[in-house]
Amino acid sequence: MDLFVKEKTKLKDLEPLAVRARPTALDDFVGQEHILGQDKLLRRLIEADKISSLILYGPPGCGKTTLALIISERTKSYFERINAASNNVQDIRRIIDVAKKRLSLDSRRTILLIDEIHRFNKAQQDVLMPDVEAGNPILIGTTTHNPFFYVNAALLSRSQVFEFKKLSDDDITVILRKALTDKENGFGKMPVEVDEEAVKHLAKVSEGDARRALSALEVGVLTTTPAEKDKEIHFTLKVAEESIQKKAVLYDKDEDGHYDTISAFIKSMRGSDPDAVLYWLAKMIYAGEDPRFIARRIVICAAEDVGNADPQALVVANAALQVSEFVGMPEARIPLAQAAVYVACAPKSNASYLGIEEALKDVEQGKILDVPDHLKDSHLDQKTLGHGKGYKYAHDYEGHHVEQEYKPSDKKYYIPTEMGYEKKIKEWLEKLKKHE
Repeated sequence: MDLFVKEKTKLKDLEPLAVRARPTALDDFVGQEHILGQDKLLRRLIEADKISSLILYGPPGCGKTTLALIISERTKSYFERINAASNNVQDIRRIIDVAKKRLSLDSRRTILLIDEIHRFNKAQQDVLMPDVEAGNPILIGTTTHNPFFYVNAALLSRSQVFEFKKLSDDDITVILRKALTDKENGFGKMPVEVDEEAVKHLAKVSEGDARRALSALEVGVLTTTPAEKDKEIHFTLKVAEESIQKKAVLYDKDEDGHYDTISAFIKSMRGSDPDAVLYWLAKMIYAGEDPRFIARRIVICAAEDVGNADPQALVVANAALQVSEFVGMPEARIPLAQAAVYVACAPKSNASYLGIEEALKDVEQGKILDVPDHLKDSHLDQKTLGHGKGYKYAHDYEGHHVEQEYKPSDKKYYIPTEMGYEKKIKEWLEKLKKHE
């Protein structure tokens, strides 16, 4: 028995830090408070050992498999684990057959964890259907892909789906510090001094991926030689940069650099300087800024500062937002750069922005106008109240335009400029006015 324990300990020591440092208790799990906080549904199900089939999806390194393994420690059910990348239908059928026998012999159900379940095709997923529906095995599927596209609808309908969010920098920091102080599975027994800026750098650059952060920490600690014999290993910012192969682009201590850089980026787009736009974009990307944050700024700038001077700018910006979410980094830098340059080079107009701001101000100040009767919905009470009576359908008239009151006020909100396509809009509105 002692030999077995020693061999098991030896094998555990050979595991990567990211595996060894996984928490085994629910209270030690970091992140995902939206589904695992006190009194949240998933937490209650786990604590009561009453889970039904689950699909856990989210980005890499956010704790999906770790949570499944925590469930394995708490449950009275038998626990099986396979990976869709390396297992097949025969493996599934074997596990299901054994699960049925186990249930009939000792009334013990089986939980089946399938990592990367999206890698199973429709036919392979269908094999699970009858038995998952019967409740044995209980399925826990993990995936980095949207399950509503990659998991059979019938299987989804028999499972509870929980979305895992990318871990925050604070979450990653907590995980790193736990690994440094853990004497059994981490570096708690080693003389390691870690600079605060080094931890912050790993947390930021890992982009919410705890596995990546822990792997970089392990590489840095194990490859750093103490300055003098029997002295501490000093894990500095330089070591952190080398470990994760990404230098720190310094946003200053108060993180004003974050806001200053995005401000420079937006103002450069507004000021039509594509070279400056690309530089500030590169700085943000290299610093590990969330590409969705960048994309949202491009979309806002396209609507606010380009507007109808080039309506295509908003289309390009929105496409970049969607594509960047679909392909992820590092490839997302390309559509982001294309959209940012397009917005920078487009003619500018903030007429729509100024118009909605002025209209909102009037509404907020209580200048509420009644809807004219002929514009009201006529489906229910045209006969009794006259709603919709007298409305002129524009397409029945020459030029698909007819003069009628659309707002009981003459105040102008949208004042088109002479810039780009908006000049044509202005000319068209003036032409309509002349024919009224």
